[in-house]
Formats: sequence, structure tokens, C-alpha cells
Amino acid sequence: MQIFGVDIGGSGIKGAPVDLDRGDLAEERFKVLTPHPATPDSVADGVKQVVEHYGWTGPVGLTFPGVVTGGSHVRTAANVDKNWIDTDARALFSERLGGLPVTVVNDADAAGVAEMAFGAGRDRSGTVILLTFGTGIGSAVFVDGALVPNTELGHLELKGHDAEKRASSKAKEDNDLTWEHWAHRVQKYLAHVEMLFSPELFIIGGGVSRKSEKFLHYIEGIEAEIVPAQLQNNAGIVGAAMHAAKQA
Repeated sequence: MQIFGVDIGGSGIKGAPVDLDRGDLAEERFKVLTPHPATPDSVADGVKQVVEHYGWTGPVGLTFPGVVTGGSHVRTAANVDKNWIDTDARALFSERLGGLPVTVVNDADAAGVAEMAFGAGRDRSGTVILLTFGTGIGSAVFVDGALVPNTELGHLELKGHDAEKRASSKAKEDNDLTWEHWAHRVQKYLAHVEMLFSPELFIIGGGVSRKSEKFLHYIEGIEAEIVPAQLQNNAGIVGAAMHAAKQA
């Protein structure tokens, strides 16, 4: 079974048909840059471009980089335009896609669901936390396989700032940090999250997951196991499609 998944991030909008039996992309993904400012209309146009690239006419699952309640209502917009707040995202995307059935879910939650089903969290019990490092830091918390939605742990305070302002991939790039220096920031962030939640497993997702050999060995003093996401930066696309299939 194939369902289309789209992952909306602070820097890119990427999507592809997903083979839900394998938990992998059925075709090579297509990506466009996230517009700036990332207003509802401009992002919806980007999503339309991605979906139309494949001539897709079925259900579409989308992720959004913020809190989404009720499957449609956007409540936060830390890394996109503030006009997203209180937007009915499902109605907006469905209208822009010509009435196709659409589902919308938090981006890290989608990535986490995919990793728990097909990746590094498969068959893991206890508390598992996936963290996506990109423009910001997204989080997905699972307790014995059940998702606690919309946790947004990237906004925990770290040295007087949102954690993602110090430890995201964007922070690494903006401050021209070495992998070692950045890993030490990530270590402090993980220690704070571990103090609050005592997880058995941290899964490190986002684009940096494919470069885990550059930084994971620098992270010390964390009791939980730390592993890179197996689906890497495709986890959000797969999770979006899984969510759409479940709603259908």
C-alpha cells in the first residue's frame, strides 16, 4: 500500500509516495526550499509543488513544525511565520491540493512513529525519546510504544535560552561550531532531558542522523542508550504517510 507523505521543515519541504509495508519511500523524494517568510499560503504552494511533481491524486499526510491539535489546528509556529497560529492547516492544504484528503501531524511525532514502527525504536519498551535536530529541535516521547503528542522539548530552557537556539543543527551552522563543540552542547541538552524523563533510549533524528559518526562519540555521561535514527531524514515523510493511512 502506498500513501503520499510530505515533511514540512524550516528549511525544506520534501515528500514522496511511501510503501507502508516496508516503511520506506517508494520513489526518490522531491524537495523544494521552504519559502521565507514561511506564511501559510506560501508553504501551501510549496506543498502543492511537491505533490504535483508526482501527479498524486490520493490521500496525503503532512507534517508541520509545531503543535497541531485535533488533526488540523496549529497552535505554535517557532520556525515558520507566526500567521500559522490558529490556522486550520488541514482545510488549507486540502483546498490547495484540489480537495484531496489531507491529515496534518507534528513533524517530530511523525518521525517518531516511523522510527518506532520501522527503525531504531522497533520493539523497544519503556520511555523512548526521539529528538530531531534541524532548524529547531523537535521531540517525540513514547511510553511502552504509546506516543505522548506535541511535547516540543526543543523549547526547554538551556542557559537562559530555548534549547534549540543553542543545540539545533542551525545553531551549529550559525555559530560555525565544530562537531565536538556542538556535541558538548547536545550533551548538556540530553542531560537536562534525561533528568526530567529518565528514558531508556534517545533516538537522534533529523539531517544530522546520517552524520552520527562525526559527533555521537563525543557525547558522554548520559545513562540512556543513544542511537541515530535508522530512517534518517526520511522518517517524517514515512510517519506522515502512516498517519494519513491510519486516518483513512
